[in-house]
Amino acid sequence: MKIDRLMAILTILLQQDKVTAPMLSEKLEVSRRTISRDLEALCQAGIPIVTEQGFGGGISLAPGFKMDNSFLTAKEREALLAGIRGMDSVMKNPMEERLKEKFHIVQGNMPAAAEAVTINLASHYRDSLSEKIAVLKAAIQERRLVEFTYYYRKGTGRRLVEPYRVAFQWSSWYLLGYCRQREDFRMFKLNRLWELAGKEEAFAPREVPEEKLDSEYWFSDEIMLRARFSGKVKFRLIEEYGPSSFTEQEDGTLLVENLGFTNYPVLLEWVLSFGSSVEVLAPERLREDIKREAARILQNYCNVEDNRAVTEYPGKPEGTGTEKAEPEKTESEESSLTSGNVCDKLEP
Repeated sequence: MKIDRLMAILTILLQQDKVTAPMLSEKLEVSRRTISRDLEALCQAGIPIVTEQGFGGGISLAPGFKMDNSFLTAKEREALLAGIRGMDSVMKNPMEERLKEKFHIVQGNMPAAAEAVTINLASHYRDSLSEKIAVLKAAIQERRLVEFTYYYRKGTGRRLVEPYRVAFQWSSWYLLGYCRQREDFRMFKLNRLWELAGKEEAFAPREVPEEKLDSEYWFSDEIMLRARFSGKVKFRLIEEYGPSSFTEQEDGTLLVENLGFTNYPVLLEWVLSFGSSVEVLAPERLREDIKREAARILQNYCNVEDNRAVTEYPGKPEGTGTEKAEPEKTESEESSLTSGNVCDKLEP
């Protein structure tokens, strides 16, 4: 549609100091003649387009240009400001005030609904996250390599990467890049990515396979969980997966069926975080791994008496002969802590 193309041209001109007609033609996939007509239409609408011929010339907006409020509806301005504020939460150079100036938006003229929705994309690492995004954004635009230390399940490694995209997905920030060590495209979680450095070395852009630009490729649900949860953890299931993720049973338990996960270790850790409030029904591999992990945990506490013999407790004087005797445990307490047959029933 023509109006969509006009908006696209105006957006490009607002973002860049100067562009050329061939660039607009290629980007919008229309002829240069169509671009010329579009620019004429923008001029007729009151947008001050400046064109300069010859070497170093191009198309730009007149200096100091501000867009009139009537260009956008109130709801469009609300959505635009909410989105910009969200990006400002992780950007080193906030854009909200500049955007208000460009659109000539006065805070007092904005309806109360403009403040009804706020978006914060930062984390506990706001300062370092903003710095990472700034470095990666510059590297992507300039087609320069980046290097960083990455922490993952199998250890730690230094990576040299061609950066292509920074994405926010599933409450976390990621970098999509081509890893020189792995010789393939990889998705790196920014909170595990440290000691980031932009390199001077440039790289020739590769063609990113279309499927790897789709988040479903990286976050597809390949492992299905079937489990029974205690009713007391209903709030967690609702918070993380919604009320449709389970079926409430007559006994008050919550049956979860075909809940998808991308990563098996993440699934294992997530299920273990529920402790005794969950019973896994499938897959069988997960049941077995939980049994083994439970045995290891129990073994730590089965050895508690042995540990006391060699551990100095904080605040307890050593060798004074004045230590207070520990109170005797009840029979049930003693059994729960030290009974060997409890440990022996579980697989090591």
